[in-house]
Amino acid sequence: MTRVKLCGHAREADVEASVRAGADAIGVISEVPVDSPRTVGADRAATLLDAVPPLVTGVLVTMPATPEEAVDLVERTRPDVLQIHGPFSPEDLRTVRETIARPVIKSVDAADPDSAHQFDGVADALLVDSTDAAGAGGTGRTHDWERTRELAADLDSPVILAGGLTPENVARAVGTARPFGVDVASGIEREGGVKDSDLVERFVREATGRRVIAE
Repeated sequence: MTRVKLCGHAREADVEASVRAGADAIGVISEVPVDSPRTVGADRAATLLDAVPPLVTGVLVTMPATPEEAVDLVERTRPDVLQIHGPFSPEDLRTVRETIARPVIKSVDAADPDSAHQFDGVADALLVDSTDAAGAGGTGRTHDWERTRELAADLDSPVILAGGLTPENVARAVGTARPFGVDVASGIEREGGVKDSDLVERFVREATGRRVIAE
């Protein structure tokens, strides 16, 4: 079954709603050099990640300039998994992964398959996204899912599909790309940084076929 990561949480209520909807992973964005309503400070990130219950994975999403910055932020926020965006060498990623003793996801540009091969086997998973000039995701743009399927078949690392996913297109994206997981932020929001519980539930249902059990 396709795993679902719901990203860009800035409120405890949204974390709770995403968990209730059946998300496998909850993403919190911190310390990124781009303007985003989903970005929170390190202390706030720690609070939100602490609200993620057992058996659900709390993911810190960041764009560090150096391995030291990444390690420091992990120590301050205590995520289950670290997700790194932006320029970063395979050697730097390996250093971070060995130091923090946690799984590391590396984002790669869907338009740059060579980058995915460079990080294959270094990262624990690769997030294939539509990125901007700075290497950040969250662009809201889809990419060629057929090419992503072909790329995933050539990689040993699990592939997480991101970029412009919504409740309306995620089932088709999963059927085409056949990823290990999917990742969404803006596609489940009614406004920047605020999740829409109906969209959250629909996204999880369409991505996985799971349905929320009424309490």
